Amino acid sequence: MAAALRLAFFGLVGLWLLIAPAFAQEISQEAFERWETLAKGAEETIDAERGSNDTFEALRVRIADFRGQFDTARDQNANRIATLREQLAALGPKPEGEGAPAESADVAAKREELNGQLAALLLPVQRAETAFVRADNLVGEIDRILRDRQARELLTVTPSPLNPAHWQPAVTEFMRALNGLWNENPRKGKERSWDELRSTLPVAFLLLVLGGILILRGKKWSRVIVDKLRRLGARGLGIWRFVVSLLEVILPFAGMVLLALAAISTQFFGDAGHELLISIAVLAGIMMGVRWVSERVFSPNDDEALILLPPEKRAELRFHVAVITVMIVLGEVATLILESGFYAEATKSVLTFPPMLVSSIALYRIGTVFRGYEVVLNEDEPDAEPRMSSFSRVVRWLGTGAVIVGLISPILLAAGYFRAADAILPPYILTLILLGLVMSLQRFTADVYGTVTGQGVQARDALWPVLFGLILLVLAAPVLALVWGARITDLTELWSAVGRGFAIGDSRISPTDFLAFAVIFVIGYGLTRLVQSALRNNVLPKTRIDVGGQNAIVSGLGYVGIFLAALAAVTGAGLDLSSLAIVAGALSVGIGFGLQTVVSNFVSGIILLIERPISEGDWIEVGGQMGYVRDISVRSTRIETFDRTDVIVPNADLVSGTVTNFTRGNTVGRLIVPVGVAYGTDTRHVEKVLREIAEAQPMVLAAPPPNVLMVNFGADSLEFEIRCYLRDVNWMMSIKSDINHAIAARFAEEGFEIPFAQRDLWLRNAEVLTQPKLRKQSTTEKKDDTL
Repeated sequence: MAAALRLAFFGLVGLWLLIAPAFAQEISQEAFERWETLAKGAEETIDAERGSNDTFEALRVRIADFRGQFDTARDQNANRIATLREQLAALGPKPEGEGAPAESADVAAKREELNGQLAALLLPVQRAETAFVRADNLVGEIDRILRDRQARELLTVTPSPLNPAHWQPAVTEFMRALNGLWNENPRKGKERSWDELRSTLPVAFLLLVLGGILILRGKKWSRVIVDKLRRLGARGLGIWRFVVSLLEVILPFAGMVLLALAAISTQFFGDAGHELLISIAVLAGIMMGVRWVSERVFSPNDDEALILLPPEKRAELRFHVAVITVMIVLGEVATLILESGFYAEATKSVLTFPPMLVSSIALYRIGTVFRGYEVVLNEDEPDAEPRMSSFSRVVRWLGTGAVIVGLISPILLAAGYFRAADAILPPYILTLILLGLVMSLQRFTADVYGTVTGQGVQARDALWPVLFGLILLVLAAPVLALVWGARITDLTELWSAVGRGFAIGDSRISPTDFLAFAVIFVIGYGLTRLVQSALRNNVLPKTRIDVGGQNAIVSGLGYVGIFLAALAAVTGAGLDLSSLAIVAGALSVGIGFGLQTVVSNFVSGIILLIERPISEGDWIEVGGQMGYVRDISVRSTRIETFDRTDVIVPNADLVSGTVTNFTRGNTVGRLIVPVGVAYGTDTRHVEKVLREIAEAQPMVLAAPPPNVLMVNFGADSLEFEIRCYLRDVNWMMSIKSDINHAIAARFAEEGFEIPFAQRDLWLRNAEVLTQPKLRKQSTTEKKDDTL
C-alpha cells in the first residue's frame, strides 16, 4: 500500500511538472509600458551610481519581478509553436532556384497560413525574450554596484580603539544613548500618570509571573513532560535526553520573551526601548541555544559527545563557548543602545573592542584544542600505517581556521579595520555553531532511526542517517552564505538562475526537467521490478521453462524495462537532445574504440541470455576453470568453483571460446572408473564382479546399463574400466569414491590382487660386493625385486 501511494504521489508531481507551463499568461501592453519606464530610470540611476544601498535593493526587487514575468512569458504557447514548426517541416522545403518545379497552390497557401500563425505566436515570445535579457543585465549591474560598495566598506579604516582619546567620548555617548532610551516618552510629551501605569500592572504582573516561573521551573518541567512521554516507548539511546535538553532551552526562552512583553505592556518605554527589550530577549534565547549546542557537541557524557575529546578538554571548550556567547551578546546590546541615538564612528569601535578581543582569545583557544583532535581508523592493526579519519581532518581544518581568525581579528581591530574584523570573527563563530547544530540534529535522527529499526547505536554509522546529515548540510548552506555577508537577493538570484536551467544547443534544461526525468524513471523502474518479481515468483514457476530460461526471461525483461523507462523519462521531461546528435555521434565513435571490449562483452551477454548455451546453475568448464554458473550479468559471468571461489569470466570468452557444459539440458553424465588386476586372474569373473558393483549403485542408470570393459594388457596389470551413466552428474566424484570402496571390499573377498608397479634393478660390477672389506661395510637390505 505504501509503495502504491508513493508511486501515485510521484505520478501527480510528474503530471504537474508536465502541465505547469500551460498556465503561462501573456504580458499586457500596459505592463510593457510600465517596464519601459522602470528600465529607463534604472539605467540612468545605474549610470550615475547615485542612491543608497536600500534604493538599489528596492529597484532590484522591482526589476527582478518583471524579469520573472518575462521568463514565464518566454515559454508561452511553446506547444503550439512546436506543433506549427512540425507542420511546416512536414510540408518540406519551399522549391527554390531555376528549373525547380512550382509549388502547388494548396501547399503554398497552407505554408503561408502556418507561417502567419507562427509569426503571430512568436511575436510576444520574442518581445518577452528581449525584455528578459534587458532586465537580467540590469539586475547584474545592480549586483555589481552593491558588491563593489560592500568590498569598499570592508577596507574602510575607522579610528583605532586603542587611542585613549576616544575612550571618554565613547563612554559619554553611550550613557547619553542609554539615558535617551530611559527618558523616551511614548506619550509624545504628555506626563505619565500613576493611574495609567496602574491600569497596565495586572497584565504586566501576570506576564512577569509566568515568565519567572518558566525561567525558574522550566528545567524541572521539561523532565516531567519527558518522563510522561517516555512511557509511550522509544526507550534507550539519547532520544529523550535530546528532547529534555531542547525543552530546557525552549521554556526559559519563552520566559524571557514573556518578561520582555511584561516590560513593554507597562508602556513605560518608547518604540526604541521596546525594540531593545525584544532584542535582549532574542539574544538571551540565542545564548541559551548556543549553550545547548555546546552541551551536545562537547557533552560530559562520552556516549553523547559528538567530538570525543578528553573530559577536561570538553569542559574547557564549553567554557570558551560560554565566554564567546556572553561577549557577543554584550557587544550586540551595546550596539543596539548606540543605534538608538547619534554616535561617532570611533564610539562603536571602542565599545565593541573588548568583547571582540575576548572572543578572539577564546576562539584561538578552541582552535588549538581542535588542532590536536585525532581519530585513527586502523589503530587495532599494529603493522598498518596509521590512517586519520576524514572527520578528524575536518575538525583540524576548522581548528586551523579558528587559530588564524583568532590571531588576525585583534590585529585588524587595533589597526582600525573594524568592518573587516567584524566580517570574519562573528561569521566564523556562527559557522562553528551552525555546524555543531547540524551535527546534533544528525545524531538525533540517527538515534531515532536506530530505535525504529532496532539497530541501536550501530545505526549512527548507517547510510540513511549519513544521507540525512548531508541534506542538513545542504539546507544549512544558504544560512552560511548569509552569515558570511551574502545578501538575500544573491540567494534568490542563484535560485532563479538554477530554476531557469542551462542551455544545451537549442534546448534549455531546468531542475524541473531533471525532477520530471527522475520521477518518470523511478516510476518506470519500479514497475519493471514489480513485473519482474511477479514473473519470477508467480508466473514462470508454473510453466515448464527450466530455471535458466526463467532467469534469462527475467533479466531480459529488466534490461528492456530500464531502457523504456529511460526513454519515457527523456520524452516526458521534454528534453530535446536532437541538437546533440552530431556531438553524440562523434563521442560514440571515440567511446566505441575505447570501450570496444566492454561493448563486446555487453553484446555477448545479450547473446547468452537469448541463445542460452549456458544458464545459471550449469556446471561448466572454460579456460581451465570449472564450476557452477551463479550469475550472468551484462558484462561478465560469475562462476563458483569447487573451492568456493568466484571466477569472473568476460561474456565474450563464453561466446567465442570453447565451453564444456556438463549439465546442459539434463544432468545425466557418464562415469568411468579404471581398475587393474594381477596377471593370471579370471577375467570373466572380474568382469562379473565389477558389473555387480556398478549395478548396485542407486545413482547408476539401468538404461543404458553399466558396461565393464577389459581395455588393455598393461605393463603391471590387466586393465578394466567400469563405464556407467549417472542420474545426476553433479554427484560424480562421490559415486566414484563409493565404487572404489566397493571394489576394494569385493576384491578382498574374491581374492583378487590389485598389483602395484614392478621394476627390475640392475647393478653394474656386482663382483665388488664379494670383497671382504666392502662386505663388512654393506648392510642387509630386503628387496622385493629380482637382482
